[in-house]
Amino acid sequence: MALVDTKQMFKKAYEGKYAIGAFNINNMEIVQAILRGAAACNSACILQTSKSALNYAGPKTLHAMVKAVIEETGVDAALHLDHGPDLETVKICIENGFTSVMFDGSHFEYEENVAKTKEVVDYAHAHGVVVEAELGKLAGVEDDVNVDAKNATYTDPDQAVDFVTRTGVDSLAVAIGTSHGAYKFKGDAKLDFDRLEVISQKLDAAGFKEYPIVLHGASGVDPAVIDLCNKYGGQIKGAKGIPAEMLRKAAGMAVCKINMDTDIRLAMTAGIRQSFAEKPEAFDPRGYLGVARTMIQELVEGKIKDVLGSTDSMK
Repeated sequence: MALVDTKQMFKKAYEGKYAIGAFNINNMEIVQAILRGAAACNSACILQTSKSALNYAGPKTLHAMVKAVIEETGVDAALHLDHGPDLETVKICIENGFTSVMFDGSHFEYEENVAKTKEVVDYAHAHGVVVEAELGKLAGVEDDVNVDAKNATYTDPDQAVDFVTRTGVDSLAVAIGTSHGAYKFKGDAKLDFDRLEVISQKLDAAGFKEYPIVLHGASGVDPAVIDLCNKYGGQIKGAKGIPAEMLRKAAGMAVCKINMDTDIRLAMTAGIRQSFAEKPEAFDPRGYLGVARTMIQELVEGKIKDVLGSTDSMK
């Protein structure tokens, strides 16, 4: 049990044809639920935080909570910055014990993305921290990420090779059809698996053997959880996520990390709404937050077993 980086996680995931779950955290209950779920499945995992979450809870607090719950549960976990907007935020996270960071320069022109990513990689590697970057633009809305459909672009395989070569980044988030937030698709979900395979093949041919690919915007948006939210006063209409079978297929290819945030938020909201409705007289936060924590843990266990395939990955 330890706070670790992702190098060995991804190596084992690539060889075992599964993916590590990267779950976004904001408070104590979410941290406990994720790590308890991972412990129940003997699975390594990644806890990640957006800049908004850093502002909400504070990097020192988040690091201390994660470290404490890792010791309680015995899980190997990485603490990761998700969608870091600049080198300043990256430095704050590294100074506060994060073991992995992502710099998202996908909204810049390509050459600027390369230059800024290389700057982050040089700094992080000098401090023993691994780096994820993004190439291509995912549609959707989540925290500080807001890209409309017309501005979304898929990752170019040849550009991916050039990007990894010039930046030295340790893992690459690609755009193949996933989307941020709860409203991912108007029609059926479609992921470009051919593009994913070509990206992986070209990286391999360029000397980047078993190179780890990352999928963002990969929440399933379970209809049952949506129905539960709406049953108890929610107004979440028309939300759609990524089908589990598509994510499992991606995990069997080069995808070693799959990000899930919206599913965590929905499970927590459903649990709290149900608790409020069924016990309107109650006012102890430990009651309704405890219900939400249990729902998140059950969600995480289900994702590990049915989607990620990372059960027993700590062996």
